[in-house]
Amino acid sequence: MQHPSPAGPAPRTRLARLGGLIARHPRTWVAAWAVATIACFAVAVGGVTGESLFERLHSGAPTVESESSRAQDVIAQSQPALETLTLQVTGADLGDAATVAAGQRAARAVAAVPGVNEVRSPLLAPGGPSDPSVAPLLLGGSPARGGFVTVVDFEAGLSKPDQDRAEQAVEAALLEVASAVDGQGSIGSTSKVITAITSTVERDLLRGEGIALPLTFLVMVLVFGGFVAAGMPVVGAVVAIGGALLSLFGFSHAVELDATVVNIVTLLGLGLSIDYGLLTVSRFREELGERAHRTPTREEIAHAAERTVATAGRTVLFSGLTVAIALAGLLVFEASIMRAIGVAGVSVVLVAMVVAITLVPALCVLGGRRLARRATVATSDVGVFSRLAAGVQRRPVAVIVGVTVVLVALALPTLSMRLTSSGTELLPKDAQQRVFFEQLARDYPALSAPEVTVVAASSDTAAVQDWAAQFAAEPGVEGVTVSPLGEDHQRVDLRVAGRPTSDEAQELVATVRAARAPFETLTTGQAAGQIDFLDSMSARAPYAVGLVVLGTLVLLFLMTGSLVIPLKALLLNVISLGAALGVVVWIFQEGHLEGLLGFTSVGAVESLVPFLVLAFGFGLSMDYEVFLLSRIVEFHRHGAENDRAVSLGLQRTGRIITSAALLIVIVFAGFVAGDILIIKQMGVALVAAVVIDATLVRMLLVPATMTLLGRWNWWAPTPLRRLHDRFGITE
Repeated sequence: MQHPSPAGPAPRTRLARLGGLIARHPRTWVAAWAVATIACFAVAVGGVTGESLFERLHSGAPTVESESSRAQDVIAQSQPALETLTLQVTGADLGDAATVAAGQRAARAVAAVPGVNEVRSPLLAPGGPSDPSVAPLLLGGSPARGGFVTVVDFEAGLSKPDQDRAEQAVEAALLEVASAVDGQGSIGSTSKVITAITSTVERDLLRGEGIALPLTFLVMVLVFGGFVAAGMPVVGAVVAIGGALLSLFGFSHAVELDATVVNIVTLLGLGLSIDYGLLTVSRFREELGERAHRTPTREEIAHAAERTVATAGRTVLFSGLTVAIALAGLLVFEASIMRAIGVAGVSVVLVAMVVAITLVPALCVLGGRRLARRATVATSDVGVFSRLAAGVQRRPVAVIVGVTVVLVALALPTLSMRLTSSGTELLPKDAQQRVFFEQLARDYPALSAPEVTVVAASSDTAAVQDWAAQFAAEPGVEGVTVSPLGEDHQRVDLRVAGRPTSDEAQELVATVRAARAPFETLTTGQAAGQIDFLDSMSARAPYAVGLVVLGTLVLLFLMTGSLVIPLKALLLNVISLGAALGVVVWIFQEGHLEGLLGFTSVGAVESLVPFLVLAFGFGLSMDYEVFLLSRIVEFHRHGAENDRAVSLGLQRTGRIITSAALLIVIVFAGFVAGDILIIKQMGVALVAAVVIDATLVRMLLVPATMTLLGRWNWWAPTPLRRLHDRFGITE
């Protein structure tokens, strides 16, 4: 039995007219994109403006305007943060007077470097390393252990060139200090950590794309059966990456851009571009299969281009808009990093979308005769995916129950999710700066930032000490110190055993904030900052979800004319994303597969990951939903009954969705191999989301639920039906 053909005369919609324009001037479109791509890479990576994107990146825990940030502002007024370099020395002979004297001369040379504000070192104490006042700077508090640190503070307000010159000179001078005392020295600083993270991000990006692009090309050669067709989506992906990097470079001038944003956004652009390119080239070849001549004429190629842009282009537009809406939800959040990812992500999606409906069709037109060699008449109505659909349609209830049980089981670990904001833990365990700071925290705890800090608005130090004494007995608290902070404030530092974001630290923050005081108090520290960040995210989340849900419902309604299908799509996406997050918790929080994936568990998931997975994963899930629904709707509108339309839609798109999922898994797997922990977590999360969605959800749950609902799939209230008749978007 043949279904009503959706082909027919080329529709003269705006997209069809765009396809005709591209068919008439393909070389112009390709040349324009080539020039634009070269310019994008030259500006963003080549540094033609004087600096590259990677030189403008930052790193740090996500922050929001909160009690924690206000406390930091008060501290900065009296104790402005200065750039520092820290030297750790081991194996020094601090018991030998001549050796100590040589070290003192070398330490004074450090202090003489232009741009240095202060040098704190046991060697420069009035009584030398034996002076009790410098015990916190000595390993074990004693010179007998042969270890010490020297901390150099730079002057405030140095220009970047002056700062760079001063740091280079100080670093060389500090190594001379280690040499003078016959010890081994290592140097670390916050700026070095940021440099290590950004350079690792750049290396991961190159490695990820170096893995992804060749493998995706090989897979597409197998999918398309030829190099020309396989190369077109890859070319589109490279162009989209250039646009992504340029957009990020632009945003770096408006907001502080976290280093991890680059991989996350370019990863999305690469994956979507390959997906859209695959869909576009596949549809172009399908349209060429309707030609009358063995070697297609220019008119037949132009007709295929019009049909491709009108149909596949429409699907790409819907998909791109749904992904963009999902990412636009990030703009609702207060944290600047979320907004930066949202704006950059939306721009990258738009670039990928425009490339897919302009550049890729132009490449198809230029390679039309080569593509026609393997283009055949429309795909058969019977195949692997139609048989799969038939099997699902025979037992839809059993399929729904079975798949739902699997997804719920995968999602269960999400209930125990713990969140953290890592610093040096983002780096590999053997990274030099991570090793440096872990050793510093272990051997010189007095130099590490206190886990909890309270700013008390009082000039009475004794009164603040009396108030703060109550926290000494709290679980995990190892020390309470009070010191003046300017003329009108006191600083209370509370040291807690364990990680800065441990349960003890977070419970202490809650206890301190709940405690009554005769003066105003502001609590800060890494644990407090994370609490404030998550509180802000939770407060804004309903608005973000509402925006995404409303936008998605409207778009899918305009595409399908149904109210049921969009609601069902949202529900299925929520279930599949919960399962993907459960996989992340099981692996990264519970520490499974550490050896295989090359990471060390910190006992939690990075605080940004769940929100980004929900946004990116939702967008990708809707991507495949639109791929499948667009064909089901197309066949249904041409007269096919519900079950028949579902079977035909799955048969026509099953291969594309499966291939697209495999390709995007390859893209994300390239970043799973990276070294930055949050990128690895995002890669694993999105691989899980895509695999779950493209198999269990798209191939089983969607046909099962659509079969069970039958004609109710296409239901909408009469007023909405009239609205769709007037404003619905069809070919």
